[in-house]
Amino acid sequence: MGFMECDNGTLVAQIGMRTILAVSGGRIIRRATGVSLPVRYGYVVTVDLAGNDTYTCRRVFARGGKSWVKREWTDVHCEDVGEVAYIASCYLDD
Repeated sequence: MGFMECDNGTLVAQIGMRTILAVSGGRIIRRATGVSLPVRYGYVVTVDLAGNDTYTCRRVFARGGKSWVKREWTDVHCEDVGEVAYIASCYLDD
């Protein structure tokens, strides 16, 4: 399933500014399909609008021009996207 074009202002509001501050210190990279929140040590949380009107959150590790999806949450509803984005930022979880 592909991603749809996303209204980044609405997505940022659904995640919540406090969560964004906790995840990335307020840094937001806006993309056509969602946002990326840089965490640290090469980790980035990406949130994209999926084709079925839910969100896909990913914990991505990037190093040397390559990137790996370390964990992915699919079918995340708008009321849960902030909590899932925060959980995705905890790269040392089990």
